[in-house]
Amino acid sequence: MSLTLESFDYDLPPELIAQTPLTERSASRLLVMDGETLADRHFAELSELVRPGDLLVFNDTRVIHARMFGVKASGGQVEVLIERAIGDHEALAQMRASKPPKAGSTIRLADAFEVSVVGRVGEFYHLRFPDAKPLLELIEQHGHLPLPPYISRAADDFDESRYQTVFNRTPGSVAAPTAGLHFDQALLAALKHRGVGCAWLTLHVGAGTFQPVRVSDLGEHRMHRERYLLPLETVTAIEATRAAGGRVIAVGTTSLRALEGAAQQGRLEAGSGETELFILPGFEFKVVDALITNFHLPKSTLLMLVSAFAGFDAIRRAYAHAVAERYRFFSYGDAMFITHRNTDHAV
Repeated sequence: MSLTLESFDYDLPPELIAQTPLTERSASRLLVMDGETLADRHFAELSELVRPGDLLVFNDTRVIHARMFGVKASGGQVEVLIERAIGDHEALAQMRASKPPKAGSTIRLADAFEVSVVGRVGEFYHLRFPDAKPLLELIEQHGHLPLPPYISRAADDFDESRYQTVFNRTPGSVAAPTAGLHFDQALLAALKHRGVGCAWLTLHVGAGTFQPVRVSDLGEHRMHRERYLLPLETVTAIEATRAAGGRVIAVGTTSLRALEGAAQQGRLEAGSGETELFILPGFEFKVVDALITNFHLPKSTLLMLVSAFAGFDAIRRAYAHAVAERYRFFSYGDAMFITHRNTDHAV
């Protein structure tokens, strides 16, 4: 099958895009997909769907206040969205302005401090922040929580907690690992009681996760790099789970990309690195047996990833079912639990 960008389009009524989170995290619906079989469940029932001896791998990243507003020296308004830190006082960022700022110019952010525009790195701007405070401290103090572009409102106090997972601990993301948003402490306790293991990694989600694919020939698309840290304890837990016959279940596409990216040399390797792994149908999964994930945008790289994991035709049927059954879509929406069509992986 020859797949192009148009192959991953689907019709989504705008009213199905969740604009607000549910009050209770685990109250979301859960579409369970096992081969050709679909079942409508609720996320709170996840502990009934996993097995003793399975291992859930979570992304413990924390969303930072990456959206900032300011003015150029000329007086023009600027909106800055930090993509990622590239040093103690430097960052790459997206920028919206009536006229692009030039290298060597300065921007005053939050009416509090000035940053220098070093230059461009692809579609991002390279910014240098003041040395007086650490970069993340400045961002947290003066920035705003960056909700996704398809949420048509500003972040409020409720988002400050609900757009973070309950297990976040490592700041650095500009978007939440949204599959993790469905877990609350009661569900985590139920999973532990069930005999399900938990392991952790960190992948800082960049703003590039929302960037559209701009080429019809998918072989020409290049992913943005994202940093990850895969602890030795997690690799050891995965090896022990596999040896005992349990399943490795990635909580979110970010966890999956980190795990599969770390196994590209043939064996899962602990440590830190960067991944720009672009997963399309035909990809050979080496680590992950099942995936918990939200529903993804049409024509997005994440929709391509789940199509590779579950099968292209199977995902099209599942999404058509979700639309017909009025599931809630995207970051604050409902979730899927997908078993890989071939779980005979080798770490």
